Amino acid sequence: MNPKLVVKPKSKISASRKLSLKILLLTRACEALECERQDREEEKERYLGEKLPPLQLSGLKMEELQNLCKELHSKIDLADEERYDCEHKVIKHNKDISELKMKVQDLGGKFKKPALRKVRVSADEMMRALLGSKHKGSMDLRANLKSVKKEDVKTDKVLTSEVSDWRKNVEAMSGMEGRKKMFDAAGGGQ
Repeated sequence: MNPKLVVKPKSKISASRKLSLKILLLTRACEALECERQDREEEKERYLGEKLPPLQLSGLKMEELQNLCKELHSKIDLADEERYDCEHKVIKHNKDISELKMKVQDLGGKFKKPALRKVRVSADEMMRALLGSKHKGSMDLRANLKSVKKEDVKTDKVLTSEVSDWRKNVEAMSGMEGRKKMFDAAGGGQ
């Protein structure tokens, strides 16, 4: 469909009628808010009236006043305990809500994984990136490889062809003299 051809249907309610309905809704909402606020205040006064009766201090002796103070302190302690418990419940619920929101986001799949690019990085650059300033020297991996010369291979073949019988080979290589011969043949005695 072509977006130019899509025509929005005209509203059946006139603009003045919409405005008057909006005004009525707003006034109703304001009245409901005011009633709710008054109900909360009345509930608060009723609750405080039940929990804290008015004090009668006139005509009391010193001992009676002290007992009254002790009672008030115990009630204050109870109220503080309830407040503390309620605060911790609210904190726990808020934490649970935030964890659940995170789970919903994870399940929603809003996060896209970026497409990774192939990057050529040398061993030196990789070590610098991983270790930072601690990396010293270059890391030429080919320099550390063992090099094999063709001459060494030929001499190994000649040595193995000299002793064809396995018994002679075992006798020749037994003891310290045989190990010395192997060490000298490998090029270690230079």
